[in-house]
Amino acid sequence: MILGIGIDVVELSRMRELIGRWGERFVNKVFTQREIEYASSKADGTQHFAGRFAVKEAVAKALSTGWSGGFRWKDVEVTNDSSGKPSVQLYGTVKELLKGSNVLVSISHSEHVIVAMAVIERVEKSV
Repeated sequence: MILGIGIDVVELSRMRELIGRWGERFVNKVFTQREIEYASSKADGTQHFAGRFAVKEAVAKALSTGWSGGFRWKDVEVTNDSSGKPSVQLYGTVKELLKGSNVLVSISHSEHVIVAMAVIERVEKSV
């Protein structure tokens, strides 16, 4: 059963502006160390930060609790498998709220825009 869906769009220029203005303060507030290392290892790290940001926003929207409901940026960590497929690791309150659920994510981008989608699915227990 689908519990929630969320989508977010990030303009790459806006992410460049945020990182340029706030630098490490912004990056360290929003991203986990593993996300920082991953994005920083890429030729255009800003694009990868933007994709991760969009996933976090999409998960927050799918969760539907809002910021007062316990969502924290670092409670959603975006990782990629060996083929590049993104997935999320959950921590803290978000992990507790989504216990027994799957969170499926997808990221896509063009030259200027990144979009991410999240679907929260309740895992049906078999009898």
